[in-house]
Amino acid sequence: MSSEANLLPLIIEPEQLAEHLDAPSLLIIDVSLKAESYAEGHVPGALFLDKGRLMRGSGEVPCLEPTVEQLSTLFSELGLTRDTHVVAYDDEGGGWAGRLLWTLELIGHSRYSYLNGGIYAWRQDGLAVSSEPTAPTPSDYEAEILHPEVAIDRVELTERLGEKGFAIWDARSPEEYRGEKGANKQLGHIPGAVNMEWTRAMDPERGLRIRDYAELITELEALGLTPDMEVATHCQSHHRSGFTWLVGRALGFEKIRGYAGSWKEWGNRDDTPIEKP
Repeated sequence: MSSEANLLPLIIEPEQLAEHLDAPSLLIIDVSLKAESYAEGHVPGALFLDKGRLMRGSGEVPCLEPTVEQLSTLFSELGLTRDTHVVAYDDEGGGWAGRLLWTLELIGHSRYSYLNGGIYAWRQDGLAVSSEPTAPTPSDYEAEILHPEVAIDRVELTERLGEKGFAIWDARSPEEYRGEKGANKQLGHIPGAVNMEWTRAMDPERGLRIRDYAELITELEALGLTPDMEVATHCQSHHRSGFTWLVGRALGFEKIRGYAGSWKEWGNRDDTPIEKP
């Protein structure tokens, strides 16, 4: 692996990535919401990944993390190796890219970066895009869940409600949090959860880059979330909270975890406690 690519930070700026596009160890993955975004213009050399493959896709809670077999197939197709440094981005400010990086952390692949702002920031900086699809070089990747602690399930979450030093960051809209909208059996929020909508962590003036860290830390602290705490984050399907998980990591929340079942699971059961204002 090139030592250069190994030094890439968790959050990489477009101009930094532009300097490393030829690094042989780099795997740039475009997880845009719309496939047309990729076709219209992507970071040169980036592979397109259908966001649906980051979820199990079946069962009562299809948004759960994929099975080990699904992950092995997916990352083999993408050409992931132990030495690869992955750079992920999307076309909506980091939700699906964050979900991909959370998945990599789950399988113990810690060599990854997020292209700050995704394709918006890349274009805003006037960098060249390509409309030619990139074909992957397949590998033989055997995925294992090496960092299960990066995820949290409904059972553990239920057991730990109200525990000191443990908090829940709900990344949904205020309307969903308050129980005013949603397509679930039950509406509202997990007891004790605090709400900061995922888009509030983005800077629309700077190509959807992550907002000023000091400001974000201050706002999160005002909600009762501090970097020393263990924080579970969720949304409806752990897509929007893919970004809040990533933001937490960038801000130094070392014990931030993703609840993949999210409200899709919690809000469709009869035995989960629910709060409304």
